[in-house]
Amino acid sequence: MALRTFIKRNLILNNKCPLRISQRLSHFTFVPDTVSASEGETQRMNLFQAINNSLDIALTQDPTAVIFGEDVAFGGVFRCTVGLQEKHGKSRVFNTPLCEQGIAGFGIGAATAGATAIAEIQFADYILPAFDQICNEAAKYRYRSGGIYDCGSLTIRAPCSAVGHGAVYHSQSPEAFFAHCPGLKVVVPRGPIKAKGLLLSCIRDKNPCLFFEPKILYRSAVEQVPVKEYTMPLSKADILVEGDDITLVGWGTQVHVLREVCQLAKDQLNVSCELIDLVTILPWDKETIAQSVKKTGRLLIAHEAPLTSGFGAEIAASIQHECFLNLEAPIERVTGFDTPFPHMFEPFYMPDKWRCFEAVKKLVNY
Repeated sequence: MALRTFIKRNLILNNKCPLRISQRLSHFTFVPDTVSASEGETQRMNLFQAINNSLDIALTQDPTAVIFGEDVAFGGVFRCTVGLQEKHGKSRVFNTPLCEQGIAGFGIGAATAGATAIAEIQFADYILPAFDQICNEAAKYRYRSGGIYDCGSLTIRAPCSAVGHGAVYHSQSPEAFFAHCPGLKVVVPRGPIKAKGLLLSCIRDKNPCLFFEPKILYRSAVEQVPVKEYTMPLSKADILVEGDDITLVGWGTQVHVLREVCQLAKDQLNVSCELIDLVTILPWDKETIAQSVKKTGRLLIAHEAPLTSGFGAEIAASIQHECFLNLEAPIERVTGFDTPFPHMFEPFYMPDKWRCFEAVKKLVNY
């Protein structure tokens, strides 16, 4: 709690993130997405600005939409809601007590009553007190009431994943916990363009959605984002690099790590990698990955969460079942370790490009 208070105080006083992301954790190089000229006017935005823009559009177009959470009224610790209360009013953008269970419970109630509820959990690490509300109430509301009640217009945002020195309570990736719960959608963007479109899709989707935002990308990820309103499909993976020899799968920050691995494999091994951003953890796009693995015969999955029961395990099991006769080597996973997230040893914990590259070599030499 002391670290949490320190981070909040620094953010409030400095009006900027003290984590100095690009300086403190340089385990990847961000490669921006681009859009075609047909998308119209674009504006340079980083990830938090794209999220802010998406939230502004939602509030403007939907009079029932409300945003709430700890410190969102002044803009939030990462500035994702800055200026929204001033523009849309205190009744639509407001602070809550520091109580994640209460935030989720309020969101469920608001959505059930007909509002479009957009909740913020200040750090994904602190979402666990709300686990009961999210998994036993939000995810099951429609099912257990036989469709009489519905809290589908609920989106819960939360900053996730490693920041460089966040350690136990500020660097975790909890997506796998919620992937076990039918009734939820779980989404992780890789950059500003995807974040804006995917967040608007979540807000308008008629199922409760969890939107995990890799906090290291808030300022380090910068793209030319379309100014207009747009949405992007949920549960559809993106093939970012086409290849023939091995399939690499990641999400969020790890996509950028794997992009560097693709280049390393090409330069040093003459190996052609196909890179896939899963985008949506639940429901996930099995078909795109299976088709890729049937072509390449090899699969590497990388994520920051621990190895045991990480979502990579589900992908590996499903693809092994679907593509058994096509596999040329056992499926590899490169992940965090089965320990609490460390502080001083964080560089060794991360599934960086060198650990992933070693896994590629293992796969091609099997």
